[in-house]
Amino acid sequence: MTGFIFNEKPIEIVEGDGTTLVDDSGTEYLDFGASYACVPLGHGHEAVQSATRDQLERLTYVQGSYPNPVRTDLYEKLAAVAPADLEYTWPCNSGTEANEAALKFARSATDGTKFVSTMKAFHGRTFGSLSMTWKSKYKKHYEPLLDDVEFVPYDDEEALEEAVDEDTAGVIMEPIQGEGGINPASTSYLETAREVTEDNGAALIFDEVQTGLGRTGTLWACEQAGVTPDMMTTAKGLANGLPIGATLCKEWIAEDHGNHASTFSGGPVISAAANATVDTIVDEDLPGHAAEMGDLLQTRLEEEIGDDVREIRGKGLMVGVEVGRGATRALKELALNHQVLALPSGRTVVRMLPPLTITESEVETVVNALSETL
Repeated sequence: MTGFIFNEKPIEIVEGDGTTLVDDSGTEYLDFGASYACVPLGHGHEAVQSATRDQLERLTYVQGSYPNPVRTDLYEKLAAVAPADLEYTWPCNSGTEANEAALKFARSATDGTKFVSTMKAFHGRTFGSLSMTWKSKYKKHYEPLLDDVEFVPYDDEEALEEAVDEDTAGVIMEPIQGEGGINPASTSYLETAREVTEDNGAALIFDEVQTGLGRTGTLWACEQAGVTPDMMTTAKGLANGLPIGATLCKEWIAEDHGNHASTFSGGPVISAAANATVDTIVDEDLPGHAAEMGDLLQTRLEEEIGDDVREIRGKGLMVGVEVGRGATRALKELALNHQVLALPSGRTVVRMLPPLTITESEVETVVNALSETL
């Protein structure tokens, strides 16, 4: 084997259908995190498959400066479903690229140079977004990174107010921290972020790469707080498993965004998949279904294991169970003994990010598996 492999698992996945994954021995697994929130419609969804096949037959690629109808449709669709005033879209290939663009746009559109991020944050692995990421294990081999970055405790309004000043180009944060442990921000914290950035002429960036597209029970997590940022990034589930990202911007950012570009920005095939994904999420009210199934999941987990774990938290189908240092062992047992694939969030939290199409019976399967495991 000559490829670069990271955290390789002892399960070789070869097929997927809906919420189910199949390994090379024919064993079926319930996907509660193996896809990192990238398949909100489930594996092999026909609407996405059909749109992708149709576009492949017409046109695979044309450079982004040439208008293309499916890309234009995607621009219009995202503007229609985004929080108010986020009318401009920069498409790219991943979440880290979307955050990288947002950081560059903030520098270009403001007079600031400094960025403020949060402790336990994860924003990506390219140099700019990695500089905004908290954990040293992701950064230590690549330093020095951007040095004008200040980290503040998450959900600490006073610390945020002290950090943001006239030298700040942007504040970047997740409405719910994913890699950091499934930590939801309070409404007042997001409101404070909005106020202090406006007061200092800085850009507020919400990283909704993991929280967006219905994951938390609304199309965008920030909608639950009624707070609209200057830029919002999305990726992961936007094309139901195909690589895409997007930075959604207000007009004042877009009109002074600089000279940013990307070869595969808004490719026709990926745009077709994204159009089908967004249409299905909205038409089938998958955010509403995620809210319902998420409430059921958390309620049943509290009933069955609430006294045995430190905390169960999250919103919609972005749920974390804090089990202490045994998270890795629990995940291994879930996979090998119960055929449930979930994720770690640090070393102490079992993270669950299933397709938004899960059923009540699948929720019960996971609750029973966790109960037996823990």
